Amino acid sequence: MRQLLNTLYIQTQGTYLHLDTDNIRVEVERERKAMIPLHHVESVVVFGNVLLSPFLIHRLAREHKPVTWLTEHGRFMARTETPVSGNVLLRVAQHGCACDRARTLAVARFIAAGKLQNQKTTLLRSAREALGNDPELLRQAARDINGQIGCLPLAETVDEVRGIEGTAARAYWEVFPLMLRANRDFFWLTERTRRPARDAINATLNFVYTVLANDCASACQAVGLDPQVGFLHALRPGRSSLALDLMEELRAVVADRAIITLINRQQLTPRDFVLHEGNTVTIKDEARKLILAHLTERRKEEVTHPLTARKTPLGLVPHVQARLLAQHLRGDRAHYPPYLHR
Repeated sequence: MRQLLNTLYIQTQGTYLHLDTDNIRVEVERERKAMIPLHHVESVVVFGNVLLSPFLIHRLAREHKPVTWLTEHGRFMARTETPVSGNVLLRVAQHGCACDRARTLAVARFIAAGKLQNQKTTLLRSAREALGNDPELLRQAARDINGQIGCLPLAETVDEVRGIEGTAARAYWEVFPLMLRANRDFFWLTERTRRPARDAINATLNFVYTVLANDCASACQAVGLDPQVGFLHALRPGRSSLALDLMEELRAVVADRAIITLINRQQLTPRDFVLHEGNTVTIKDEARKLILAHLTERRKEEVTHPLTARKTPLGLVPHVQARLLAQHLRGDRAHYPPYLHR
């Protein structure tokens, strides 16, 4: 198992990164801001107008360290695809499973079950901390999601699994604002929207999900899986369907919980957002840095993995899950065991 990923995030516009011996030299307006040893970096994520020298890109590619380009506001644009590691037989098995309806359905059911269970866990945790009528409303939503978990074994197609997941998602998002205890009037979520974000919660969710998806794509590649070929998400050109599959189990307990914590601690406030014409909302630069710093610290938190029963940094959970999926695809494990947060 690899050590906890060290991802370098660059947000300052006009930053220039280039190779300096075995270091990444970070410059802003030709002034050196940092020298980062290459062996401390596992991947690089840049936002907006950030330049990388060709020699640095080539060196990162040779060492299988991906670079991800996002817009200034966090929308995914591109990612380097270095040669995939791992046994070619694993990728053949993965593609074979994706072409087998019964096996695809089985994997999709377990992924969806993991997602719904973790949503329920997040709701029940918030219910213990809530006041007034909120606890009962949160517990009712958890019961509704639990009912949808019971429907998953009855699903006969992946589309039916997606339908069950969608029903549970509506119950979850309807009460999501009740998990917030600060600035609730501002951080009210009327509906889940992606691009463009219509409110502060959606802007934050989109940003954090982009970061998490990048982590899951890296985990797939590290194991030798093809991140484009998933089971729950439909195959589309340019979409890392398998990375999105792995992310589903972690959305509530990693991304959503991080946002809830930052808002409840009032580390993230209405002052951290900008409302634009057309009712779109973006996050200010300093707030993005705050969110990234919080996510970095969360990656270091140790959790007990339900299958291995070992203390594992939260940032390594995508790698553990990718390895468990690889074991299932190779036939070493009867089914794919999703990550269930405690």
